[in-house]
Amino acid sequence: MIEVLAKLGRGPVFLAGEVLECVITFTNPLSASSTSASSEMLAWASAQIHCQFHASENRVALPPSDGSKHDVQAENETVFVPNRGERGQCILSTPPKILFCDLRLDPGESKSYSYCETLPVDGPPSFRGQSVKYVYKLTIGCQRVNSPIKLLRVPFRVLVLHGKATHCPPCMESQAAPCPADTLTFFPGLKDYQFPQDEAVAPSNPFLEEEEGLKKDSRLADLATELLMVATSRRSLHLYNISNTRGKVGTFCIFKTVYKIGEDVIGTFNFSEGDIPCLQFSVSLQTEESIQEEFQRRRGQPVSFTMHARHQESCLHTAQSSFSLPIPLSSTPGFTTNVVSLKWRLHFEFVTSGESAGTCLVRGSQSEAVTWTGVEQMEVDTFSWDLPIKVLPTNPILASYVSQFSSTNSITI
Repeated sequence: MIEVLAKLGRGPVFLAGEVLECVITFTNPLSASSTSASSEMLAWASAQIHCQFHASENRVALPPSDGSKHDVQAENETVFVPNRGERGQCILSTPPKILFCDLRLDPGESKSYSYCETLPVDGPPSFRGQSVKYVYKLTIGCQRVNSPIKLLRVPFRVLVLHGKATHCPPCMESQAAPCPADTLTFFPGLKDYQFPQDEAVAPSNPFLEEEEGLKKDSRLADLATELLMVATSRRSLHLYNISNTRGKVGTFCIFKTVYKIGEDVIGTFNFSEGDIPCLQFSVSLQTEESIQEEFQRRRGQPVSFTMHARHQESCLHTAQSSFSLPIPLSSTPGFTTNVVSLKWRLHFEFVTSGESAGTCLVRGSQSEAVTWTGVEQMEVDTFSWDLPIKVLPTNPILASYVSQFSSTNSITI
């Protein structure tokens, strides 16, 4: 019996373009209850990263795939197929790396191997939606002589910093990680924010001497995190008039429309200048998952909405109000692939009175102590409004704290 333990040292969340590091330990345990112990042999072990894509048959119409090659491999139990037995299609994979050949472990002995791989930048983010799923896994295959392959799968989460996958032609051919000067090309989704090109955005330590290549690799996450901070820290007043067909209800104020996951979306209402009394409002933080037209199962197929947070309040005779909606760290930032698009929005619903504010209260008695009570019935109008917002990734270390995945996985062979 051999125990295989895989541990992701930094946590189970990574940015696309980062280097994933995993330590795999093979142990021949020495049990106190066993009367005899012998050496154990493994023929080989290999590791590979792949992204598995699964689509709902009721919502997504995918073209038929040529799976003849995978079918031939699946029949052979001695061939290393990382996605063996999984649903969906393998849309992305890294080259397999051999960890060892012919490993012999004496009782109580263990050996560790380090697996490092740069996560592809042209892949989709991890996503579990109503129509499609993108799931990343590191698969470790081990085999005894004349025995079937055993697979240890280590799921992890990938955050992508761009809205649509693209390459940086001159830079990506020569090195695994982009240079800081090409960062905006590497992360095209951040181009819109016009970062200064002549300023060093990434933090640096002048007391450390690093090789140029290692410096670029180590600073990728720091540079991306700093760029995200700059993009989401810019504030400017966005003021919107809320009105229906009968007149003005109030105003809505928000100071930014670009956020990172984990932040709070904060907005304020001012009903004091409205002509139409607002009885109640609700604000929902939602994602809009839409299938690209060529992959829709039915023409004009409706989009799917998922609510992540909601605030509801009764506001009759309220001059000002506010709300705060947290963006879950476990949620997926907005992105676009050739199959699906995910966008974020604030969905507002307002209930207004069909009468003037004065008729919302009635006088209960004619005595000196006047009592005012609400009316039993009144005419109301309802309307809704959608405000698109942008949601970007955050520091992967922060997202690791709430990840559903474990940094350590194991099997026994």
